[in-house]
Amino acid sequence: MTTPDPHVLVIGECVADVVRSDGAPDVVHPGGSPANVAYGLARLGHPATLLTELGADANGRLIRAHLESAGVRVRAAEVARTPSAVVRLDGRGRARYTFDIGWTLPPTEPADPPAAIHLGSIAAVTDPGAAAVLDLVERWHGRAQISYDPNVRPALMGGRERAVRRVERWVALSDVVKASDEDLAWLYPGEAAEAVAERWLALGPSVVAVTLGADGAFALAPGGGLVRAGAVPVVVADTVGAGDAFMAALLHARAAGADLAGCLTRAVTAAALTVARPGANPPTAAELAAALAAAS
Repeated sequence: MTTPDPHVLVIGECVADVVRSDGAPDVVHPGGSPANVAYGLARLGHPATLLTELGADANGRLIRAHLESAGVRVRAAEVARTPSAVVRLDGRGRARYTFDIGWTLPPTEPADPPAAIHLGSIAAVTDPGAAAVLDLVERWHGRAQISYDPNVRPALMGGRERAVRRVERWVALSDVVKASDEDLAWLYPGEAAEAVAERWLALGPSVVAVTLGADGAFALAPGGGLVRAGAVPVVVADTVGAGDAFMAALLHARAAGADLAGCLTRAVTAAALTVARPGANPPTAAELAAALAAAS
């Protein structure tokens, strides 16, 4: 008899990603980093609830239907319009974002006790909603596993020094932290990613993982040294949602009891499957299992 995966409460924004590339019509994809993580967990068969904000508009209906199609339970405060972002793709499929977004989540309490809470991105740094998120996480700190992805968006972070203080506060509250090398380069210009990860690990997390794009990823754990995983070769459609697929697979693998190397392998494979197709479209459990089997 298998033990059911622990329920994860994901807190954060939904965003309608308007994907724009030269010579092609705009395409709207459901997005938002926390929403993508919730969707990625559900696609892997992991129970997830998303605490978020949505407008009563076409984009809001699109995003809700998308999330619920995978089994995500959506708890959404209503706002005037669903947040959006214009996503511009360069010739290599790399994404750059221009946002129209607010975050005003009111104080709240989970409807059901979560085994784990995931947060990050805009919802962790944008007031007034960020204060409500911090209050909720501080109440559950020590009772639920906390995971965090800063998912840095420079245009929305404010000044760098203030952003670093807020990010490091979240790191210290978290059990699992994931960031990209680009996140770290903006937060700590000129510092090596490994050095930053070691410093973050000293703040208290059990795992700090850093994605490196085409160079794969590495992770650190107390007493466990540095573990690396190479990227899985694929033809890149775009990079939208790759880090979120990585995060979802990392959390799912940890809950299943995989060791750090196994978690990292699953996470980079999930990211590769995601970048091989347009939009934030993470793998199902069957797709991830097949890709892992093919690589073994």
